[in-house]
Amino acid sequence: MTDSDAEGHVDPDRARYALFKALPRDRPIHMLNLIRLRERAAYPDGRESSGLEAYRAYGRESGPVFRRLGGRQVWLGRPELTLIGPATERWDIAFIAEYPSGEAFAQMLRDPVYREAVRHRQAAVADSRLIRMQPGRPGAGFGEED
Repeated sequence: MTDSDAEGHVDPDRARYALFKALPRDRPIHMLNLIRLRERAAYPDGRESSGLEAYRAYGRESGPVFRRLGGRQVWLGRPELTLIGPATERWDIAFIAEYPSGEAFAQMLRDPVYREAVRHRQAAVADSRLIRMQPGRPGAGFGEED
């Protein structure tokens, strides 16, 4: 965890969110989350916290909204090494969140409690990737569906 990448990707921009909204909103989705934390959180008010502590505050405050809308975490892993890809693109947290629909995800982003909790995520995260995926049933081979 370093602050050297303070200009990373933290929030979706309007153009990308418009693309998200144009996808089907009535079916389940998985969201792959890759998170690189700041060593020290960057709160606008200057409060002191580690990036991990701030991210945990985000989880505590946003979790009830996430669960109320039918969300659940379906996979969690701790990245250890990027074997293929840029060595500088490393992650502290990786997980997949499942939502009953794209609309449920959009509702979460609009929820006032969630919008307040997001300040912790913004303070905690140096860089991230959030990738929408259509769930599938794993088959016998790599990349195959059942």
